[in-house]
Amino acid sequence: MMRLALYWAPELTDPLHVRASTWLGRDAETAAALPQPKIPGIAEATADPRLYGFHATLKAPFRLATSYNEARSAAAILTDRTAPFTLPPLVLRDLRGFLALIESEPCPALAAFADDCVRTLDPHRAPLSVEDIARRRPDRLSTRQRDSLERWGYHLVFEDFQFHATLTGRLTDDQRAVFEPAAAAYFGDVPAAPRQVREVCLFTQAAPGAPFLIAERLPLRG
Repeated sequence: MMRLALYWAPELTDPLHVRASTWLGRDAETAAALPQPKIPGIAEATADPRLYGFHATLKAPFRLATSYNEARSAAAILTDRTAPFTLPPLVLRDLRGFLALIESEPCPALAAFADDCVRTLDPHRAPLSVEDIARRRPDRLSTRQRDSLERWGYHLVFEDFQFHATLTGRLTDDQRAVFEPAAAAYFGDVPAAPRQVREVCLFTQAAPGAPFLIAERLPLRG
């Protein structure tokens, strides 16, 4: 029942790694629980993203149709042919009701890399179950997104890809009035710092409901 995902996450030396892990209350690198900022309600508001660890999705979580080693080898081939690239400064935004850090401007290299991640890992993905598809509420998706969900196991791919590193679950208006300014003050100018994408992270989830952990960081060598 293990699931695998290919995510971007900050390098360990990037101040954003500690800052965002502390905001969520868990370090996906070490599995350590961290004391969160003293903001009323933050534990509940960050419960969903805490499970996944701080990240931005490149290949969404999937159950394996092959072995971990086979999927890992495919990811390594991908990273061996991909050159490092510059990530635009990140900005805090309300994205469909939750707070996230997103690109300040489009990044063609990132979009191309995300597309490659989707295609390269997909042969190792087990098909979605009927329950998996139902959880995505396909009735609320566009025709293209429904097609992507069935073909690629995730609806926000290719033209619908949106780089985002999630900071909260879906918020009410009252919660947003608290957490948006609190997050802006807490993160400060750290998200906007220049950074290179020099690695990609294989995250694993041991069983349903278990926290995602970084299994490996694969360097881009192209």
